[in-house]
Amino acid sequence: MRKRVTVKSSLLVLLIVAFLLCAGIIKLFYVAVSDNVDGVNLREFAESRNTKKKIIHASRGSIYDSSGDALALSVNSYKLIAYLSKSRTTDENNPRHVVDKELTAQKLSPVLDIPEEQILEYLNKEAYQVEFGTKGKNLTEVTKKKIEDLELPGIDFIESTQRYYKMSNFASYIVGYAKSDDDGQITGELGLEGYYDDVLRGKDGFIEYQSDAYGYQLPNVPMYEEEAESGSDLYLTIDSSIQLICENAIRNISDTYAMDWAIMAVMDAKTGAIVASATNPSFNPNNLNTLESYLNPLVSYVYEPGSTMKIFSWASAIEECLYNGSDTYESGSIDVADVTISDFNKKGWGTITYDTGFAYSSNVAATILSQRLGKKKLYDYYDRFGFGHKTGIELSGELAGDIDFVYESEVATASFGQGITVTPIQIMQALSSVANDGVMLEPYLVSKIVNQNGKIISENSRTEIGQVMSKDTAKKMQELMYNVNYNGLAKMWQPQSVKMIIKTGTAQIASPYGGYLEGQYDNIYSLAGIFPAENPRYIIYTAIQRIEGPQLAIANMVTKAVDEIASYANLTSEEETDIYKDNIIKIDNYKSKSTEEVKNELINKGVNPIVIGSGEYIINQYPNVDSSVVKGSTVFIVTNNKNYYMENVYGWSLSEVRTYAKLLGINLTHHGYGYVTNQSIPPGTEITNGLVLDIELSS
Repeated sequence: MRKRVTVKSSLLVLLIVAFLLCAGIIKLFYVAVSDNVDGVNLREFAESRNTKKKIIHASRGSIYDSSGDALALSVNSYKLIAYLSKSRTTDENNPRHVVDKELTAQKLSPVLDIPEEQILEYLNKEAYQVEFGTKGKNLTEVTKKKIEDLELPGIDFIESTQRYYKMSNFASYIVGYAKSDDDGQITGELGLEGYYDDVLRGKDGFIEYQSDAYGYQLPNVPMYEEEAESGSDLYLTIDSSIQLICENAIRNISDTYAMDWAIMAVMDAKTGAIVASATNPSFNPNNLNTLESYLNPLVSYVYEPGSTMKIFSWASAIEECLYNGSDTYESGSIDVADVTISDFNKKGWGTITYDTGFAYSSNVAATILSQRLGKKKLYDYYDRFGFGHKTGIELSGELAGDIDFVYESEVATASFGQGITVTPIQIMQALSSVANDGVMLEPYLVSKIVNQNGKIISENSRTEIGQVMSKDTAKKMQELMYNVNYNGLAKMWQPQSVKMIIKTGTAQIASPYGGYLEGQYDNIYSLAGIFPAENPRYIIYTAIQRIEGPQLAIANMVTKAVDEIASYANLTSEEETDIYKDNIIKIDNYKSKSTEEVKNELINKGVNPIVIGSGEYIINQYPNVDSSVVKGSTVFIVTNNKNYYMENVYGWSLSEVRTYAKLLGINLTHHGYGYVTNQSIPPGTEITNGLVLDIELSS
């Protein structure tokens, strides 16, 4: 009986063992063929546990100016860390953690420019290791060496790469900036750094290997590596010498006068290449705390352009054969629908020709021409000149502006740049047609892209958008713009070394509540210029919003910059500028000389003499001896006659009236900016002691 029981027990055990064995085999088979077991993805678990992948960041390409000098490049940088855990130290004679926190804070504070108290807050944390905030990141080799020389236990560095901008604020909105993340990846976020981020970044590589439980690579196991491909380099059209001239000009005027913003940009008139673009405000891409706005004024500021648009409304009328410059009209004001449109001086200049109307920047003439064109044709021409469209220049954030107008009064105001919006780059693109016999050029900033093997993978050059007006129309516009500067009211815009054709603009600032702001400084002053006049080489555009200073200051800034650019580019050399060789007039000493002889001498030299008094000889003069002026300038000569009478100063600049008043001892007050439109003392009034002259000016 016992034996039978034993046999049955053994059989039961065997059955149980067999069952468990079968269950194990089934489970093993299930595991082998299935990705998921008990809700766990075994493949992902195995790979995450055993396979390690280390990213190898590609070297970012550099950005160079037109001469090959680096503007942006990648450099080694370091992040400061401090080990706080005592477990790191195995030898008390060689501590590997922060031992004396107060001493460490005291020594690090002046190097990092962080208060000791703040450093102690980091060091008193319950952590294995700590960092030191923004000021503890992106440290240079020099700073790293200073900290290493302190020989502080527990202080270490993590090496990475950061973007470095050699010339800081220089062309910052063009170059832009790139930032490094915690993994060491550099990403462009503004300007060309952002626009060409993929090109500059290259392609990251990686190393993939099998590791043990501690993350170390297993020996004798194959490793897979994909090499990183370095990013390509950008070579810009920016000419650093011209850029510096523009940067200095903008900085000098912004240091002198309060303003909202300012821009000065220069384009190569023959190619469309942007050689300079300076702005205020600007920023230092090495310190992003200086960045106030992400908008690049060149492409992202839209505003009503004012009278610079007369270049293109006049060209439209000429192109449509609706213009005869010698025809006359009555200036002053004109009624359009329920609106009265006036010239800037309200009363106009009487009956004048349309050519003179352009030189005097007449809104009435522009309105009459717009009525001849009609809404559709004016819109079509503005559209043809590129307004209302992005230029496609290599900068993100470009805006298209708005040239929509519907009502008759809106058509009229659009002809002189009111009620429509544009960007600086659109004005420059459209101006290129005036400089190139009617052919409009595409603006660009990158001359070529070169990969790390030195191969040019992309190259830009002159690109013609199309013939937007005839050669004859372009030549006529050059003539009209010449007259603005040399036969019109805008004589203060004349450079000394070259002749520049121009059109100025004074635009009101739209109010967010409708209508326009009416404060004393609520204007945008602008200048569209091309030089040299006879053989256009550069296009310059300047705009300044709400400057608390005279328009003369803007004119002096622009003409000085043009003279410096002309000198740098050898535009004043004899072989290139023979037509200008007699343009500069040197002022002699005229005191004690015959009034009539000096007057005739100055007239023969092309200078405009203003003779004060009727005496036979000269007792005072301005400018003084050895000064230089350009043809067409004004020279004051005071004669020995003691009875002086008030001149008609209508159309004079503030600078000219100031000189006149100073020479005669007249007290001067003024309102507005630009040129004299009204004077409190009638012409012919005898000048007496204590006389006060009050003048009104308008651009």
